[in-house]
Amino acid sequence: MGHWWWRNIGEPGKLPLLLALAAFVLTFLVTRAITRMIRAGKGPFGNVTGAGGLHIHHVVPGVVLMVVGGFGVVASVRHGFGAGFFAVVFGIGAGLVLDEFALILHLHDVYWTEDGRRSVEVVILTAALVGLVLAGFSPFGVNDLSQGELQGRGTVIATVSGNFVLSLVALTKGKLRTAVFGIVVPVVALVGAVRLALPCSYWARRFYRRRARARARSWLRAYRHDRRWLRVGLAVQDWIGGRPDVPRVTRAGDQRGP
Repeated sequence: MGHWWWRNIGEPGKLPLLLALAAFVLTFLVTRAITRMIRAGKGPFGNVTGAGGLHIHHVVPGVVLMVVGGFGVVASVRHGFGAGFFAVVFGIGAGLVLDEFALILHLHDVYWTEDGRRSVEVVILTAALVGLVLAGFSPFGVNDLSQGELQGRGTVIATVSGNFVLSLVALTKGKLRTAVFGIVVPVVALVGAVRLALPCSYWARRFYRRRARARARSWLRAYRHDRRWLRVGLAVQDWIGGRPDVPRVTRAGDQRGP
């Protein structure tokens, strides 16, 4: 266990990445705790406003910290205090930015809405991917090749290209998480590529249009999956990031936020 930790995570070359991941996760958790306190009207915290009452979102200092940390890591060596310091700065900035990923995506303040759940999903996905890289997984699975295979460029190119195609197929089938994780873990990409596509995906619209049976199976599988896992997933997201606001109905067909 100790040897595995040192080889995959504790080695000096990966220490900045470990520090960046820890700062990223901690920043996200602290930020969510503070915003939930502000939302509830508790504690000494409040929204930051600029001249003219402009609300300054925390994505703004996050971008600044990401720029400083990113350029600092590039300019520093992989070892030493400088690399670790700038890695922490970059992790803090990334945590602030991805906590408001939904705002960047929609160009609108959707922090406490259903659309705001995208921020929590992206943060969890990012942390999981970085954790896999720290654990010794390399993108496209080239770490699974022997030393002799690594010396053959053809084998490496074929492995990378094949897994990229599988991840791309999984993406066209509407399986974003499977496609992203498949870049790091080849078996995941294979599973996503061979299974049925989601009913609203590009693959389903293109290839299931004249296959009624496949289309029906796709809808049935999606329904069973949502019935089994959707409520659990939303509960976990609410526990991590807070429950979104529920729009109130003011009149028939008209929904507005609280």
